[in-house]
Parts: sequence; C-alpha cells; structure tokens
Amino acid sequence: MERGSPGKGLKRVLILGGGFGGVYASRRLGPAVKGRTAEVTLVSRDNYFVMTPLLFEAASGVIEFRHAVNPIRPLLCCTDFVNATVERVDFERREVYAESRAGDMYTLPYDHLVLALGAVTNTARTPGSEHALTFKTVHDAVRVRNRVIEAFERADAETDPARRWAQLTFVVIGGGLVGTELVGELTEFTGHLLRSYPRLRRDELRLVQLQSGQRLLPEMADGLAAYTEKTFRRRGVDLRTGVGAAEITPGGVRLTDGTEVEAATVVLAAGLAPNPVIAALDLPKDKAGRVVTDACMRVPGHDGVWAVGDCAAVPDADGNPYPTLAQHALREGKHLADNLAAVLAGKEPRPFVYKTRGTMAALGHRRGIANLMGLKVWGFAAWWVWRTYYLLQMPRWERRLRIMADWTVGLLFRPDAAKIDLAPEPAACVHESPAPV
Repeated sequence: MERGSPGKGLKRVLILGGGFGGVYASRRLGPAVKGRTAEVTLVSRDNYFVMTPLLFEAASGVIEFRHAVNPIRPLLCCTDFVNATVERVDFERREVYAESRAGDMYTLPYDHLVLALGAVTNTARTPGSEHALTFKTVHDAVRVRNRVIEAFERADAETDPARRWAQLTFVVIGGGLVGTELVGELTEFTGHLLRSYPRLRRDELRLVQLQSGQRLLPEMADGLAAYTEKTFRRRGVDLRTGVGAAEITPGGVRLTDGTEVEAATVVLAAGLAPNPVIAALDLPKDKAGRVVTDACMRVPGHDGVWAVGDCAAVPDADGNPYPTLAQHALREGKHLADNLAAVLAGKEPRPFVYKTRGTMAALGHRRGIANLMGLKVWGFAAWWVWRTYYLLQMPRWERRLRIMADWTVGLLFRPDAAKIDLAPEPAACVHESPAPV
C-alpha cells in the first residue's frame, strides 16, 4: 500500500530508524515544519525507543524490561509513525519499501530521506558466531538473562563436575564499553543467583572476559581502565587481555593463543557492523561500512539524502568520524533536524560540531567509571552520575518515575531467578479416557 500524499506544497521527510538519531530528529523536526514546509514520517521496526545503557540492568532484573524502553508514539509530536521494517530504498524513484510484521507492504515516497538505521553486532569477524549470543537489543538482553538462569538450573541438576564447571562458565568476547558493562552487571547478577541455588558453590562460577587489545576500554583513560581491570580481578573475573576468540564452538571458545575455554554461554560484544539495509545501499561508505556524509550530514552525490547516528560517518573539524556513542547520535539527530528545517525554508545548513562531554560505564555493585570533561571519577560517585545522567536522558517523566521505583525496590530485594519464556507453549497432549463400561 502507498501512504497518502502530503498537503499542497509540502515536502515529504522520511526518517528511517527508531534509535537515538531517528527519534530525536523526529521529535525536533516535526513541530518545526508541520503544516508549514513539510510532513515528517518516522519508520521503525519496533514501536518503542530503547535506552540502550539501561539494558544491562534490565537483563539482570534490576529494572523491568518495559521500563528500559519508551513507546515511540507518545514521544512524537506532529510526526507520523509507521511500524515496519525497511526492506530497500529506490533512490531513482525516491521511494522506500517497508514491511510490517503482519506482512503488509508499504511504499513510502520521500523528498528528503534520513538514514538512521544504526548498526548491528559484528558477527562476521569471529568464526562460529552463530553459537554465541549478542547484546544489542531488548530481545538480546532477554536471551542473555534466560541463558544465564538456564545455566544455573542445569548446573544444579548436573552430577558430573566437569559438565557443571562448563555450565557455570560465562565468556564475554569484547573489552569495549558494551562487553565491560555486561561483565560488571553479570558479576552482580550471578552472585545474587547463587543464593537461590544452595547446591552450587561460588568457586564453581567463572566469568571470562576476552579483549584482543592490551587493555580494557580503549575508549577510556588509562587510569580508569586500570581501575576497571583491578576491580574485575578482585571480583574473580578471569580477565584475558591481548588474546581474542579464534573460533566460537558449540562447547565454548578457542582462543588465538591456542587454548580453549569450555563454556555453555558465550556472549559476543566485539564491535559493530553496518545495518544490512545500509550495507546493501549504493552509497559512499568508509572502511567501517558507515555512510559517508559532509559536516552537515548530507550524503554527497545524493540530493535530499542525509545520514545520522551509528550508520553515518559524520566528520569532525579534523575530518575524523565522530564515535558511535549514544550522546553523539542524540545530538546529531537534533542538529540534523535544524539543518533540514533550514533547507526546507530555503536557508543553508550548518556543520555539526560537538565536543565529547565525557564517557561513562557502570561496573555493577554500585561502582562505575567516568571521564567528565577531563575529570576522572570512579567508584560509587561515577556510578551515581551514570544513573542520574541516563535517567534524565530517558524521555517522559512517567518512564523516569517507573525506573526510580525499580531502583528503590532493588535496594530492598535482590533480583529473582525467573526466566522470561520466548518460546511458544508446546501443545498439550490430550488423551481421551476410556469410555465407562
């Protein structure tokens, strides 16, 4: 089906992607142009916006999964929304083709197109990645939680010590922000789970983190990375730097140094790859597969096409692309909205200039690290700043209050060991009773 035409004289702006870049661009642009110069439509596979930094606490049960997301429709003012997955883009016809989960096909014409489809976990880099879990979406977080709890259940029923050891070994591949925050949260979550399984001993539990570089967190200052390594080793994490995963197998990981780690649970958090839709587009891309843009976030050689967020290589003042962090995608989205509003009004867009305000990471157990405008903070203070910042970044006070309520309950009660079943209920076998004689 084809969407309706815009009002007379109005341009059609189509924004693809419901992440930080797409949502914040839509929220800012819609009210600025609605009914005057353009009509704005956001297309997203999911009907919710994910505050990705909160997924770690959602996976461990500190907050509810629903509270780590925000329904998109209440976030938008003066912007249409289409809940569908983008299939392809026809630049010649200036149309986007998308499909809903019910199988409905949409043809979406545009005058201006914003690519904000983000990125996916890079599974091509490591052979055997199909045997590992990833940690990028709400679905990923649910699967990781379920797998960890399932490992405890199986270990509790296991009588063979070697097999029990493998069941209670968890490997996280990647020493960047995602991998490190996940390990930090797992150290706390698995410690709480042990209380529900008195047959299991703490010395049977093993967390392994692999980092191919020489230290954790290359995004952070040396001192903060060193604090993280010291903290993790004190908690018993088997931290291995300078070694990566050569291959992931059904029974664990074979390392680049030739050794093997037997593990029932492997999580891959080592880098990003372009969204498959972006990868298929005939657009200029950098070596990482991101769409090349100018400083105003326009795609060279493609009139009316813009790109923002993790799928875009937006150059800074020195010509280097901005990092793929939420704080950049959020501000790129807002700035792109201003640029589009200017262009629609016949004015010139402005280059995007932003200086990183800092980088933060939560390490579990109410500890964190933060580099705030050059000021290094660690421990409880950094963890408090981390929580406060991302709480305020979550749109709508209704969601913020729900998160604060979860945090308050978490101070009084430990997370439970309930899995969230993603599989359909098996059909019950019904046997007819013999007829009475």
